Amino acid sequence: NRGILFRNLGTVRGTMSLPAANHSNRTIALVCAAVVVCMVGASFAAVPLYRLFCQVTGFGGTTQVAQAAPGAIGERIIRVRFNADVDSALPWDFETPRGAVALKVGEEKLVFYRATNRSNQTITATALFNVTPFKMGPYFSKIDCFCFEEQVLRPGESVEMGVSFYVDPDILEDRNLKDITTITLSYALFRATDDTKVSAVTIGTNGD
Repeated sequence: NRGILFRNLGTVRGTMSLPAANHSNRTIALVCAAVVVCMVGASFAAVPLYRLFCQVTGFGGTTQVAQAAPGAIGERIIRVRFNADVDSALPWDFETPRGAVALKVGEEKLVFYRATNRSNQTITATALFNVTPFKMGPYFSKIDCFCFEEQVLRPGESVEMGVSFYVDPDILEDRNLKDITTITLSYALFRATDDTKVSAVTIGTNGD
């Protein structure tokens, strides 16, 4: 058996020279390194690309951005409720506007959330957001919002943060939304240190 084993190994060595084997190993190493680099690059690009996709399509209840309200106001009334969540790593209080608001489609509304920094250090935070039911995302537009930029609060500081929005009149043409009378606008605040933390924050509402 030992003779057979060594004869087989000798045959393998005879079919591949040492320089050829080294070249093959270098090629495999380079391919593996390229795959690792591509995977790392994809991981960094995943969050902004996913955000862009959601903003364009309204996927997952992601809202739209507009320069101004459309001007045309319909008769249909939509009730908007508000939700506020804070990531456990952020020592802030985060309060919703008081009560729900009712508005006609195409009508602009302005409301204010309130945040307070309970820590003894200055902290920068960023907001995630959506609307539910998720299918309302393409028809809910923000004109201005505190979520468009990071928020910086000093120790003990409180701030009222505004958001102006409207429901797009195009909702009247969507048969799948004829039964919608109430929607919820939700925000989740998290410490702005690493963009990849977006995937770890859950907005506490349910979507249809």
